[in-house]
Amino acid sequence: MGKPRRKFNKDFKLRTVEMSYESENIQHLAKELGIRAHLIYRWRTELSTHKEESFPGEGNKQMSPEEAQISLLKKQLREKDQELEILKKAIGIFSKRDGKSISS
Repeated sequence: MGKPRRKFNKDFKLRTVEMSYESENIQHLAKELGIRAHLIYRWRTELSTHKEESFPGEGNKQMSPEEAQISLLKKQLREKDQELEILKKAIGIFSKRDGKSISS
């Protein structure tokens, strides 16, 4: 089995990004902190693009209000599609049981 996934809190990430701008060698900094350098670069990018909304925690993706609305609507659509499939199957089961066809 692989190593369990490590989690880093917002303060650690912010301090690491700050230190990375002060450091001459990010590879060396990453080694000191026991993390991979690509994480530091990814955290720097996220902080520069999302500012205050960076690092929400627990792997939650940053979304604009529009993206959040789209995500919610997609979820609702998936649920409605599932409900529709269940109803279609139920109609098929009940129409076979009665020996009658619903479609005309």
